[in-house]
This record gives sequence, C-alpha cells and structure tokens, in this order.
Amino acid sequence: MDNSEVLVAIGILFLAGLLLDKIGRIVHVPRVTLLILLGAIIGPPVMDLLPHSFNESNEFYAPTALTMVAFLLGGTLNPDTLKTHGREIMIISLTLVAVSVVIVATGLWLIGLPVGIAILLGGLSAATDPAATHDVVTQTGAKGRFATNLLGIVAIDDAWGLLAFSMALTFAGILMDQDAAMALAHGAREVGGAVLLGLAIGLPAAYLTGRIKPGEPILIEAIGLVFLCSGLALHFGFSFLLTGMVCGTTIVNFARHHERPFYEIERIEWPFMLLFFVMAGASLKTGNLAEIGYICAAYCVLRAIARLVGGWAGGRLAGLPQLESRMTGLGLMPQAGVAIGMALVASERFPEIGEDLLGVAVASTIAFEIIGPFLTQIALRRTSAD
Repeated sequence: MDNSEVLVAIGILFLAGLLLDKIGRIVHVPRVTLLILLGAIIGPPVMDLLPHSFNESNEFYAPTALTMVAFLLGGTLNPDTLKTHGREIMIISLTLVAVSVVIVATGLWLIGLPVGIAILLGGLSAATDPAATHDVVTQTGAKGRFATNLLGIVAIDDAWGLLAFSMALTFAGILMDQDAAMALAHGAREVGGAVLLGLAIGLPAAYLTGRIKPGEPILIEAIGLVFLCSGLALHFGFSFLLTGMVCGTTIVNFARHHERPFYEIERIEWPFMLLFFVMAGASLKTGNLAEIGYICAAYCVLRAIARLVGGWAGGRLAGLPQLESRMTGLGLMPQAGVAIGMALVASERFPEIGEDLLGVAVASTIAFEIIGPFLTQIALRRTSAD
C-alpha cells in the first residue's frame, strides 16, 4: 500500500469536506448526501480517481467511525431520556423493524424471488443509519421530542435489526437445506457476544473514566474505549456497532461522577465520518446492476413503504401526535453500511446468491444515503414548524 497516496487523498478529502459543508449550508443540502455523491464521482463508479490502496484503509476507519457514532447514540439513552421517552422509543423501534421485515420479505416473495432470498433482504431492510441521522439532526440543530426520539430509535433499532437478520439467516438456512443449528448459533454469538463485550468494557469504564481530570473524560480515554470496542469486536467476530452502543449506554447510565462522557468523541468523530461517507459512495459496483435492477427497485420501494407504515403505526401505538407519527418513518429512511455488512455475512453463508445480495445492499444503501438525509431534514423541519 502506498501510504503517500493515501495521506494525500485523505488531506484532499478533508479540505473538500469543509467546502461541501459550507455549500450544504448555503443550498440546504445535507452534507452526508454531498459526501456520498463526491465518493461516487471520484471513486470507481465514475472517475476512479481514488488510489486503489485507499480502499484498504477503509477497514480501519469505517469501524472506528461507526463505533464513535455508536458511543454517541448509546449516550442518548441516559436515565432522563429513557424516563421521558423510553416507552416511545422502544415501541416505535420494534414496530419499525417488524413491519420492515414483513413488508419487504413478503413483497419480494410475491414478485417471484425465492423465499430464502426474500427473507434475507427483509432482514437487511431493518438496518438504519445512525451516522447519517445523527449528522442531520446535529446539522439542523433540531431539538425537542421528535429529534430525541429519532436519535433514540437509531441508537437501538440496529440492535433489533441484527436480531431480526440473525433470525432471517436461520430461516434462510433451513429453507436452503443448511445447518439450522449453526445459523442460529452464529446469530446468537454475534449479538450476544457484542452485548457481553460492551458490558465488559462499559462497566469498568463507567467507574474509571473522568477520574484523571475531574468532571469529564480526557481525549485519550475516549479514543482508547473506541479502539477497544471496535478492535475486540472485530477480533471476535461480534457486531462493533452493537458493542459500541451497549458500552455507551452502560457508561452514561452508571457513571455518576460526570455528565458528558462522550464530549471528547464529539470533537473528533467528524473526520472519520467524512471518510466513511465518501467510501460509501465509492463502493458502488455497477457490474451486475443491470441484471438485478428490478430487485433493487422493488426493494427500495418496499422498504420506503415499510418505513412510512412502520413509523406511523409505531407512533400511533406509542401515543404520538398525528404529525409526528407520519413523519417518523420519513425521518428514518437512511440505510447505512451496516446493511452491506449484513449482506457480506449472508454472502459468506450462501455464496450462490452472494453477488446478488451484495449488489442490492450496496445499490440500495447508496440510494437511501442520497435521498434519506433529505427526507430526515424535511421531517425535522415539518415537526419543528408545527
């Protein structure tokens, strides 16, 4: 790997990110969308200007960036938030995941896809994008119950999504005559291991962080926890996103000697996120899109419908006002790289359908990452204007 090319590319992208942030504020376009478009334009899909060695670096900063986001979102599930909004967050997130899986899987099966593939894509549809949602909320400066609910939902619905996807893997394994016990064990290991690892790191960290400098953890403590979570989760094959969420939630709920355990992470996360979003745009592969185009289109339409229906149903069950119920699904349209990660796991388990699954996951993720932040922004503005 040519380190000089990677460093130059990162430097240029950081400066380009500053420019795009300014442009986004002027034209009212989410910077997440602009960064993904930038990645698609300068990456392999269009101009292919990024050094090929740059892709190898993504294995480091993508998990790091998402673990940082997981910490921050886990930190939103503090005692005050859970007491005030916990019931709403739980009801809406569980409803969204269930509705997404059922509508997408059923719809794809009805248009002729094998039931195993339909179930796997239904499991993929439950994934949201904590990073994009968090960034849009931060960029718009939105406050209040609706914004808090969005952040709380994306903080935990990927956990439900992972559980749903693990179940989808098990059912698909049974339908495709694979070892059901092995499929179930893999899902339980990924989710259960992430929860245990998050607790194992979070419980001592809740007591130890912020002791050197009274009041708040110092930067090296925050970075150390991020690297521990992402590194150990990757090493053991657990979900680093779920590990970070559990660890963050544990710290914010058990650390009584400081109020903002993630302040230092907030200050340094954006450079990692910038690279992550650019690489999301650059990861699109157009080779088999022509063959699976109708599957991608059907998946995107079905997932959009499922988001709207699930958000509305969950909001009504939770007792939210009519407008907030209608806007909830709209605000949760982005789909993150975690869906691509799920597709990679599925493709390793079922190599005969792996290429198609990855194609749908990557293409739909790019589509929802481009359109989703716009819709999140609209939902936040509509609810704040009411």
